[in-house]
Amino acid sequence: MSRSVLVTGGNRGIGLAVARELAEAGDNVAVTHRSGEPPEDLFGVRCDITDTAQVDAAFKEVEEHQGPVEVLVANAGMNKDQLLALMSEDDFSSVLDTNLTGSFRVAKRAVRGMMRKRSGRIVLISSVVGLLGSGGQANYAASKAGLVGFARSLARELGSRDITVNVVAPGFITTDMTDALPEDRQNEIKKNVPLGRFGAPEDIARTVGFLAGPGGAYITGAVIPVDGGLGMGH
Repeated sequence: MSRSVLVTGGNRGIGLAVARELAEAGDNVAVTHRSGEPPEDLFGVRCDITDTAQVDAAFKEVEEHQGPVEVLVANAGMNKDQLLALMSEDDFSSVLDTNLTGSFRVAKRAVRGMMRKRSGRIVLISSVVGLLGSGGQANYAASKAGLVGFARSLARELGSRDITVNVVAPGFITTDMTDALPEDRQNEIKKNVPLGRFGAPEDIARTVGFLAGPGGAYITGAVIPVDGGLGMGH
């Protein structure tokens, strides 16, 4: 049977690839977007995940359209890279508010229906940076590392209700952000990746699809790197 799926930040990049992967598997997929327009082939709701009222309104709209959310993929995120000595408090707190607290907001709202149904899947999109660290990204790394502790705590808290909570940690993925990097910087990054290349959004999507599908039924509290080996051992 088709499930009700919500992917935050699902109008482009990794989020869009995840949304389409799950839709192709037969699920009813909705995506949130803060700006721009949703893809024509997916149900979109405008939502800024830093605003609890907007999160609640988005969930209500999705619930009216396709029923209570049974699979949540918390993908929406942002970065404001800066060296610590130059980083403002807003640079730090706003990234955590979006990436970490935003995931808290959507997960808290999603588990209401999941707990009633006694089943559900939650996948949080972290980053290899949250495991390795990265100069100039203390705020981003802290927010993405925080998702690991958050997910594992939820996995223990919700496991008795047959709700799984897992983390996918992408490495360097071909997106508009990586395309904008100078060629010499791209080559420098690739030298540190054992597979010698960037991944594709579809690589992340297939992993999320596995965790959200039958194959992931007995996996919870896991952190799965999809990074070409970059974060190996972390």
